[in-house]
Amino acid sequence: MKFGILVNEGPYTHQASDSAYQFVVAALDKGHTIQRVFFYHDGVNNATRLTEPPQDDRNVVNRWSALAAEHKVDLVVCVAAALRRGIKEEVLAPGFRISGLGQLVDSGIKADRLVTFGD
Repeated sequence: MKFGILVNEGPYTHQASDSAYQFVVAALDKGHTIQRVFFYHDGVNNATRLTEPPQDDRNVVNRWSALAAEHKVDLVVCVAAALRRGIKEEVLAPGFRISGLGQLVDSGIKADRLVTFGD
């Protein structure tokens, strides 16, 4: 099955990002395809390389970047939501890219299921 993923919440304020990440890892382990992960609303905060969590905490941004590198998962950040939050191309973590809502629509069309994490 081909999944599109929508993440609407930030990495340290809501469970949505962790749940989305775990879902993607499990789906890939089962042989499914992740068509795209689209970060929208506060979810765009998952893409900034400026986060510095304590050493004993998980690094959500680095996990997403590693997943993109290892499995070639397309990580797309909504341009309008990112700019509202001060996130520009130069602060993106590796593996993320900025694009428009058309990428979310495209994911919904091409994927068998679009799974949303967060409000």
